[in-house]
Amino acid sequence: MTIEVDYRFPAGVDPHKQAKIIAIGQTVGTWDARFAHREAALQSHLGEVISVQTEAQTDYSIATIRFPKTNVENDIASLLTMIFGKYSMAGAAKIVEVRLPQSYGRLPKLGITGIRERLGVFERPLVMAIFKPALGLSAGDHAAILAEVAYAGLDIIKDDEILGDLDIAPTLERLQECRKVIEEVKQKTGRTILYAVNVTGRADKLLEKARLLVRQGANALLVNVLSYGFSVLEALAADPEINVPIFAHPALAGALCAAPDYGMAYSVVLGTLMAHAGADAVLYPAHYGSLPFDSVEEGKIRDILRSRSVFPVPSAGIHPGIVPKALADYGQDVILNAGTGIMDHPDGAAAGVQAFFEALERVGGGESFALDILPLGPLRRAVEKWGSD
Repeated sequence: MTIEVDYRFPAGVDPHKQAKIIAIGQTVGTWDARFAHREAALQSHLGEVISVQTEAQTDYSIATIRFPKTNVENDIASLLTMIFGKYSMAGAAKIVEVRLPQSYGRLPKLGITGIRERLGVFERPLVMAIFKPALGLSAGDHAAILAEVAYAGLDIIKDDEILGDLDIAPTLERLQECRKVIEEVKQKTGRTILYAVNVTGRADKLLEKARLLVRQGANALLVNVLSYGFSVLEALAADPEINVPIFAHPALAGALCAAPDYGMAYSVVLGTLMAHAGADAVLYPAHYGSLPFDSVEEGKIRDILRSRSVFPVPSAGIHPGIVPKALADYGQDVILNAGTGIMDHPDGAAAGVQAFFEALERVGGGESFALDILPLGPLRRAVEKWGSD
């Protein structure tokens, strides 16, 4: 089995020369007659340039290089070292696609099917909120917010990615207070709410902290994968004690992906690599949200994640008014993740949740979101504030 990588070079870069440098330099390197007795072994580890094509409309060139799977360790770290490694410092080149064997890395423990089974929700998109304000709240404040949105019908809530294990609301204390709400909601309504707790800390402490949180009742985890490293995600996904869904956050992705001629495409980092590292759900910007994002890249991420049963979670600026667009793009297997789109609703966070469910119902009935025909209620108030698709 082999690994194929597409490298994109801008005009002015010799793609044939650079592709050969990558194929040789990122694998075996050169050798001479002293190693003739090892010729067969060396050749078996050598990269191969498969094709070089120039896009006439853009002047970009795409070089496809095939790497032997035997050169890597079935993980993301050794893969990245091989396909980009030191060459990432050699000048203008961007990895735009990575094609891995299906067996490479890890599948999610739960993924789309498992998360739906935990929630008991099978035939609609899931609705997710983010604790806001992000910093400065006590553990009790978090529990109060959770109670408000949970009783309004919310499926999932998560910590903000910048909320660490801070003195004002230590991680374990947040979990303990929010778990009381989750258990109460379960007893009174029969519904399960997932709370994705942000797992932070030094690598040698983070894994044990994650195990402790699960032992203390955490039913989902949030991980800033690019900040802490793919190896952390892989270790969590492989750990039998971590039997809860892992939500992967895209923090730092722009530093790796945003430059047009350097780094890697968003669909590689947030799609392929996350999907093969064991994430159960992956957050990333929606092109109609508050962050600039390309709709084509977004579609690639969605399709790559779903191909491995990983839940796509379009985020950043999601509000009830964009539900028609989101469902047109995603259908039912999507998690609609809203921070201010729920928490800053004019009538409060519970109304923000209700507005999403009104929106889902209205889309299901084929009804318009035109403000002049929306009935009074949470959805109308949301559309008045944020607009609609």
